[in-house]
Amino acid sequence: MKLAETNACTICHRDLRDDEIGRFACPFCVDLVDQRLRALAGPEGLYARLSAQLAPGAGNGGPAVSGSRTAPVPVRLEVLTLMTVGGPVLGPLETWVRDWETQGRADMCEAGTLQQRVDHAVGTLRFNLAWAAANHPAVDEFAREVHLMHRACERQITGERPARIVPVACPCGTVLRITLDTAGAQCVGCEARYGHAELMELPLAERRIAA
Repeated sequence: MKLAETNACTICHRDLRDDEIGRFACPFCVDLVDQRLRALAGPEGLYARLSAQLAPGAGNGGPAVSGSRTAPVPVRLEVLTLMTVGGPVLGPLETWVRDWETQGRADMCEAGTLQQRVDHAVGTLRFNLAWAAANHPAVDEFAREVHLMHRACERQITGERPARIVPVACPCGTVLRITLDTAGAQCVGCEARYGHAELMELPLAERRIAA
């Protein structure tokens, strides 16, 4: 077991309790990741529900309308991309399964339909989540990727517009571009790591006015 170098959760950056010292993630963050993984899988999960959003006009509250004389795209490409083998859902899920497989904690399975592969990957990752929280130093990266795929699927299903990007300033002067959904970020200037709450407390970056 590799102990964390700090006494704070690497996902939310809050201090760990005495009985949690040595872990990479606190129980609250582990539960949140588990909830998001669970929401992706199954016949009623977010991934399965994407198929109902493939038709142009689905999910945006109105019929498909084209102002050109060319035939419209038969499917919504952004939704189709989410459903592909190498897309931003199945791709990252199976990448993490492969990573955990090298550590003897998972079994990779690429058989069956895409839905079955998503379900298998989610089940495998959820089963080993407690182990990852205590032993995997990149569990914060895993949590961010799960958050991103969950939000991407959810937006397509609800028709929600992408969150507005807001520039905030790190104390070192580097501008970080975040949204209200950003789970965490690392400054490329000073390499400081921020959890969601800490990002929300950073001041807005001043706009530069062109001369």
